[in-house]
Amino acid sequence: MSISGLRPTPDRARETLFNWLSPYIEGADCLDLFAGTGALGFEAMSRGAASVVMVERNKQAVNNLKLQADKLGAVGLEIFCSDSINWLGGCRKTFDIVFIDPPYQDRLLHRSLEKLVAGGCLKDMALIYVESDKEIDIENEHLEMIKSGNVGKVMFQLLSFK
Repeated sequence: MSISGLRPTPDRARETLFNWLSPYIEGADCLDLFAGTGALGFEAMSRGAASVVMVERNKQAVNNLKLQADKLGAVGLEIFCSDSINWLGGCRKTFDIVFIDPPYQDRLLHRSLEKLVAGGCLKDMALIYVESDKEIDIENEHLEMIKSGNVGKVMFQLLSFK
């Protein structure tokens, strides 16, 4: 099912990301903000994550995520229909790995990172994947870029929370 405006992470970027995460994903608590198709969250589940929380504001996409979760018999998965920035304001869990791949045109990457760091949603040494269609310049004293790459016009980085 195609939903207007949803853009899954390119396969090559996803493969690179999960190669980077392979030592950390087993047993991790993950957050997939702007879940969209759920590609990152479902991949994390398939690679042994203990839990995945998906947050998506598009109701049609959320219904699709729930259908996929049912088909897969996903255990340890929670799906929220909510604006990601607002959801972070009420976040009561902490995460080892966070995926932030917002709609490019909305320019929500920096706001998401600020809210995530300020909200106490990150475990020590948490890893954060960010993706954008523009050069990613993160200036936050609590975040350190540890890996970066690009696939075509898609830029991505893996950040560490310190």
